[in-house]
Formats: sequence, structure tokens, C-alpha cells
Amino acid sequence: MDALVNKRIKQVLKGDQQAFAEIVELYQHQLFQICYRMLGNRHEAEDIAQEAFTRAYVNLHTFDQQRKFSTWLYRIATNLCIDRIRKKKPDYYLDAEVRGTEGLNMYSSIANEDQLPEEELMRMEVQERVQYEISRLPDKYRAAIVLKYIEELPLAEISEILDLPLGTVKTRIHRGREALRKQLSNL
Repeated sequence: MDALVNKRIKQVLKGDQQAFAEIVELYQHQLFQICYRMLGNRHEAEDIAQEAFTRAYVNLHTFDQQRKFSTWLYRIATNLCIDRIRKKKPDYYLDAEVRGTEGLNMYSSIANEDQLPEEELMRMEVQERVQYEISRLPDKYRAAIVLKYIEELPLAEISEILDLPLGTVKTRIHRGREALRKQLSNL
């Protein structure tokens, strides 16, 4: 896939805007997922993902094609998410009731995967609690935990995305995991 992406990048640099649309098509779902996991809000995640693609397009001439495009793109998105988190105090909670509904929260919109209602409820409660506890982590730990355990990226790629040495990434993942363990100890 990297060869295809590099080919499309060369086309974009020559002025073919349609080639960038193909790149967006390849990465839009994964990029949205990273943003959503970091921000916990669908609309903000969509905004940040769109902003990440816009910045990638504008700065495409600075991309080193010897590296993975996905890592570069995820780094842009992760930095934008961290900036958004730092600038904005939470004015919403994922477990808060959605206006106009009777007792439904953001987690109630998760698609059913044919589990028994009791199992689904337990899974949703655990997922809600874990996501909440991840959102309470300091930014530096949250980014590392989301990229490692939710997006399942390799440590080397996380290191590039966060622009940190590998040892620092490992430390942040370890400390973030320990903080989560303490926060989730009564689960």
C-alpha cells in the first residue's frame, strides 16, 4: 500500500487533486477512529480528521517519501487532538443523557453485535468506564495508550507519531497502564 500511496503523492505534487481524494479514501476510517478514541466525541473527531487531511494536503511537499505516510498523517492528527484537548475544558460527558431521549447516552448508539442484551449492557458499561478512565489520563499518557492499545500500532510507529524516543514511549505506556490499573481497580 505504501507504494500506491507514494505514487498518489507524486501525482498530487504534480497538481492532480483527485489523487489526494484516493489517499483520503484509504485513510479516512482509521484516522477518524484515532481521533474519536482520543477525543470521545464524534463531531470533534470528524472535524479534527478533516483538519488533519487539510494540513497533510497543504504540507505534502514536506513529506519524506522514505517514511510511512500513515505515520506522518497520524502524527498530524494526534497533535491536533492533543491541542484540542488542551484548549477545551470538557463541557460534555459521554455518559450524559442525550437531549430529546429518555435515558440514552452516547454509548447507546453503539451498534449491537447480536449479543444478549445483558452481555451487551455489561460490555457497554465496561467500555464506557474504560473510555472514561482513559479520558481522565494526562494527555501524554492518553495519546500513548490510545495508539498502543486501541489502535494497536507498533511502538516504533507510536514513537514517530508522537515524535518521542522509543524509551519515552515505553515509559508513557507503562505509566499510563499503571494509572489505568489504579483507576479501574474496583471494576
